[in-house]
Amino acid sequence: MRTALVVGATSLVICFLFYLACLNYLEPTQAGISWNFTTGEVKLQEPGWHLTSPAVAVARVDTRPVRVCITSTSRGFNCRLVQFEPRAYRQFVATQGFHYYWWSNRISFNLGYNEEYRGVKDLMRGYAFSVNKYSFLKLLKEYGSAE
Repeated sequence: MRTALVVGATSLVICFLFYLACLNYLEPTQAGISWNFTTGEVKLQEPGWHLTSPAVAVARVDTRPVRVCITSTSRGFNCRLVQFEPRAYRQFVATQGFHYYWWSNRISFNLGYNEEYRGVKDLMRGYAFSVNKYSFLKLLKEYGSAE
């Protein structure tokens, strides 16, 4: 009885470690950017389950439109509705580098404002209001002070 319990617990731990090291799941509204750190290869993953090598890291990027604004106490404001374009992931990685984008600036305190200065939304805000135009960011709508 005790041996069966040990074997069962060991199997459970092995399955859990396999899941952590080799499986990832992307929601239908996410694109995955995978980076094999042994070969340097960068690929785009579609939504669903993926079996990868333990040497592959996958960062998720939300592909839903997001409203990004410049925070200000003035009555005139500037907001844009933008969307990440997964097909241009190579330019995104070349510009931003590869890391877990949701972790970007996680330890950030911006008291007094409702806007969040963390994660993918913060990255999209920076690129949406940049002087340069990027193929990985699609501008869907620009809001003015009248809207």
